[in-house]
Formats: sequence, structure tokens, C-alpha cells
Amino acid sequence: MNGYDAVKPLLFRLPAETAHGTVHALLRGVQGTPVERLLASRYRVADPRLEIEAFGQSFPNPVGVAAGFDKNAQIPSALASLGFGHVEVGGVTAEAQEGNPRPRMFRLREDDAIVNRMGFNNHGADRIGARMASQSLPEVPVGVNIGKSKSAPLESAEEDYRYTYERVAAHADYFVVNVSSPNTPGLRELQNRENLERILTTLQDAGASPLLVKLSPDLPDPAVEDALDLVGELGLDGVIATNTTTERRNLHSEHRDEEGGLSGRPLESRATEMVRFVAERVDVPVVGVGGVFTAEDAYRKLRAGAHVVQLYTGLVYRGPSIARDVNAGLLELLERDGFDSVEDAIGEDL
Repeated sequence: MNGYDAVKPLLFRLPAETAHGTVHALLRGVQGTPVERLLASRYRVADPRLEIEAFGQSFPNPVGVAAGFDKNAQIPSALASLGFGHVEVGGVTAEAQEGNPRPRMFRLREDDAIVNRMGFNNHGADRIGARMASQSLPEVPVGVNIGKSKSAPLESAEEDYRYTYERVAAHADYFVVNVSSPNTPGLRELQNRENLERILTTLQDAGASPLLVKLSPDLPDPAVEDALDLVGELGLDGVIATNTTTERRNLHSEHRDEEGGLSGRPLESRATEMVRFVAERVDVPVVGVGGVFTAEDAYRKLRAGAHVVQLYTGLVYRGPSIARDVNAGLLELLERDGFDSVEDAIGEDL
């Protein structure tokens, strides 16, 4: 039994959002202290076979933290010390937002899943941009996930996205347009071609680069193809597949009928299928997200065409050693299958 196995039952007695806040507070407490260096010595797996080049960035390993875990850019360095190869903060909106009423996050323990309807709760672009400017960011790539303020009309969403981008532009290594969260009313309407093109071109005019778009697993294939056509036409730098899902299939846990986005183990197969679907249609790197708990989960996404993967729910259920365990396991899988590096395994199953 590792340390997290002992602590996890205590954390899981707390409401999910309270437990998340407790973990956040602990990581804020160690960030920038000698403890952070001790964590890095314990959890980082340094091996050139894990290194990846994607959308102009150098990743020491392919395992990153998905948006949503560090909404306000408070702990990117602490997360990097746990062995993650990149950290995506946010979603950040132009306006500070409280988000939806609590409770708004639910564990589906029997399914290794989480349902959340947070609603882009965050401190707002001004405050988060200032925080990123004032702290020492980690050496691994740090991305910013940009969402739409709840009060911003859909017809002028592009200016809302631009405002946020301009506040964080100098401090991030890549930028993600989030039009796929199910928890902001109307947001997913921005995935249609006309709206999406307006947002993306506005951000490109503002200088956003590298620029990626994050898509929903619930989009029908023709809509995904429309979005991917736009990726090619506008010369975007990457695609993130996928966000959370509103589907509820074959779930067993108490909170399975709660409204919101489902993440975790039940999304793994669908997310990997979408990684493959996207990778077959674009010539830019794909970030694979959804149900990554083990090295095998990550490996399937890499072989399906992902350059890097991200996780969130796996960190909740597996604890702080997950990046180390996945990276160490990837090295074993690469050796088993005769690959010299992660780069060599990308898209092997296409």
C-alpha cells in the first residue's frame, strides 16, 4: 500500500470539491519550497525515450495535467514536480466567475469517474494573468485553456476570448480554445463552423500561437470533420480530443444521473476512438484526453495518433504517483514492442 492508498479513504469521505480544495491547498503549500524538489526526485521519470516535440514545444514526457485541475494557475510548478510533462491551466474566462451552485462535482466510485458541472469557476483573466506573471513557472510547457464568460453573448464571443488571451499571452507556451464544455449554457453552439472560425481568426489576429482547439466527444462525425477542415484551413497548431461527455452508458454509481460532464474510465474507449478519428484527418499533433489511468491507457492513445496525453480524473483516483507510474510503464511497453522512443510509437495503429 502506498501513501495515497492510506489517505484516499479520508479524502473520499469529504465532498468531491472539498477534497479537491484540500489537495490544492497542500500543493500550494509545497510550491516553491524544498519539498517541491523532493517531490521531483521521487516522481519524475527522466528518460530521453519519453521526450516529445509537438506544436513547437519540447515535452520531457507525454503525460500532462488536463485543464480543470488548476483552474487559476496556482500550482503549475507543484504539479510539474509530480512528474507531469506539461500542465494546462484554466479554463480561464475574461470575467471572474463563481460558477454553478454547489454541489457541482460528484465521484462515481464504482465507475472510476467524476461528473462535474463547475461552470468555468475561476478568478478571471486579469487576476490569473497577473498571477502567472508574478510566479516562477515550471520548465515544462504550460498551456492556458480559454473559455467564454457566461455573460458574454454568443454573437460576440470572439472578443471575450480575445480579452482573456491578451491577459495571459506573455506567460503561456500554448493556448486552447475551449468551446466544448457542457457546463456553460450555449457554449457548445460555438463548435459550429461559422462561430468557431470567428473565434479562431480573432485569436490568430491577436497573435495567439501555438493555438489549439478542444473538441467534444459528443459531436457527430460530420461536425467533427467540419471543425477539422477549419483546423487545416486556418493552420491551427493542434487538436485536443476530448472534453467531458454528457452521455451516460453502462454506469453503476449513485451519482450517474447528475447533470454535467462525465470524465474518467467510462470515457476511455470513446476518447481513444476520437483521437484516432482526428489523427487520420489532420496533419497537426493531437492531445489525447479521457480515461487515462494506466500506462496501457496512455499507450493506446499514443498508438492511435496522440502525441501527448492529459489526465485529471486518474490523478484523483490514483494519486500523486500516477505520472511516474504511467511514464515508467510506457518505457516497459516501448521496450516490449521494440520502439526506441515514444515518438516511434505515435500513430502505429492508424
